[in-house]
Amino acid sequence: MDQLTTVRRNLQSSITLKQRLLADETMISLVAEIADVVVACYEKGGKVFFCGNGGSAADAQHLAAELSGRYYYDRPPLFAEALHVNTSYITAVANDYSYDDIYSRWITAIGHAGDVLIALSTSGNSTNVVKAVEQGNTNGMVTVGFTGETGGKLRGICDYLVAIPATDTPRIQECHMLLGHTICEIVEARLFPR
Repeated sequence: MDQLTTVRRNLQSSITLKQRLLADETMISLVAEIADVVVACYEKGGKVFFCGNGGSAADAQHLAAELSGRYYYDRPPLFAEALHVNTSYITAVANDYSYDDIYSRWITAIGHAGDVLIALSTSGNSTNVVKAVEQGNTNGMVTVGFTGETGGKLRGICDYLVAIPATDTPRIQECHMLLGHTICEIVEARLFPR
């Protein structure tokens, strides 16, 4: 397969998947509802946490920065953090306990009732992400999963599940960012109307 064909194929598959999301009124309503939950969290003085592995960790950090920094315009910062950004903590817990415990242990300490945990895993089966959601539920947090079509182990344990109807990891992650950005835009506009 030549390079031009690869570029066209990937663009078309991304467009096709996004058209499926656009036609899915349940998905659109779900994303709007999650934005409402995040707004309510902030209005009550809560915090928003993100977690994931690999590319999903990068997406988690990216979305946290959109809320804590700014999205479209200057406004006060919001508390949002990706759970993997303290590398000394991550490596210590992975070494002393298990990599499976890196997020759940941190959530035990910092997650409070009413805070929001957004967990990204294209398979929905990453053990450390699943354990983080379980601990978030124990702590009374609102838990949101961003997954691929099956939802994996996150299906049934998250308060809200955004299951992108695909199995191709790059396309799923692209949609996670699109919908994550959309939530950030709504949250910013609702909390800091211009």
